[in-house]
Amino acid sequence: MPEPTLSMTVDDDLPRTIRREREARDREARERQAAAAAPVLPREVDGEFELRAPAATIVDFDVPLGKLAMFFVRAVFAAIPALLVLMALLWVLGHTLQTFFPQLLKMKILIYMP
Repeated sequence: MPEPTLSMTVDDDLPRTIRREREARDREARERQAAAAAPVLPREVDGEFELRAPAATIVDFDVPLGKLAMFFVRAVFAAIPALLVLMALLWVLGHTLQTFFPQLLKMKILIYMP
């Protein structure tokens, strides 16, 4: 019985779909590399030139704990005026609804009564 001839290349042994997928990934990698090497040229949008930002991926984000804590403390203090404005707007909305729909007051009393 004759021995089967085995191919010496790895790609010949792969099924066609896997080979196509590998070729597509290689092609995308080459296109990304070519796009990264190409200079970023301005393009005209609505009569003005706009520069495209180069693609970037964030790999690491290193912030000391003290700075992060101070950021959140400042964010809490910055949120207080926004909450006061929101509370005032909701109060005005509630009184406006109560003026135009007085039956809401009766519903409110019925809900509070056990």
